[in-house]
Amino acid sequence: MEDLDAYLARIGYTGPRTADRSTLAALHTAHLGTIPFENLDVLLAQRIRLDIPSLEAKLVRARRGGYCFEQNTLFAAALRALGFRVGALEARVRPPGATRTLPRTHMVLRVELDGRELLADVGFGGDGPLRPLGLDGEVSEQGLDSYRVVEEGAVRVLQILREGRWQDLYAFKLDEALPVDFEVANHYTSTWPESPFVTTLTAQLSLPEERRILRGRTFTVRRGGVKDTREVDDGEFLSLLRDEFGIDLPPETRFPNHVTGSSRSSGNE
Repeated sequence: MEDLDAYLARIGYTGPRTADRSTLAALHTAHLGTIPFENLDVLLAQRIRLDIPSLEAKLVRARRGGYCFEQNTLFAAALRALGFRVGALEARVRPPGATRTLPRTHMVLRVELDGRELLADVGFGGDGPLRPLGLDGEVSEQGLDSYRVVEEGAVRVLQILREGRWQDLYAFKLDEALPVDFEVANHYTSTWPESPFVTTLTAQLSLPEERRILRGRTFTVRRGGVKDTREVDDGEFLSLLRDEFGIDLPPETRFPNHVTGSSRSSGNE
């Protein structure tokens, strides 16, 4: 990482810089509550770059967000700069109701700390964990949700507790992946015509007691057991992105109609 101080200022972290469990948890939560998960550059036909200078320019200095490859690559660089031992892993997302195995298009992190292996992931959006959790099956209660990582043959599976039942989020092996593996997955995710990141606008922000999720033109806020959902008007997208997610785009920005479900140009009109 070229500018650790700028990254820590971006996420509002002023605590200790020691490579321990409490620092890791605080960084994880601060990152999630500040840097939004979003795919806007994909929809605006901008190349998604995963080199550290480009990520610092976009997510830190330009105060934008990104999706998993951007988020976790940046977070891993910050953790390594602080002395953490971090490995990057590939995961297969398991959406509810999926009937086929999906490709490895999610990036997660394994952190080795005090003789224990932890899963860290700041790039899964509104359903992801707020803090790292162990790979040993222990249940981790985190704000609105509870998580655990279970063994399933040769893979580990991150699960979330929903309505009294454990639901799979994604599966991963513990073999460390290489940067080129994520470059290939990133290209596929950001350019394949049927990729959800190509077909649907999304922005998501995870706070300790609140989850904000924009998908298409549906905006949802989850607080405790209460879910508030509404449809976004055509001229409201840019102001909503600014006010709810901290994403300030130029007023002339327009998104393709198909990613918002709009009948007219999305953005302020």
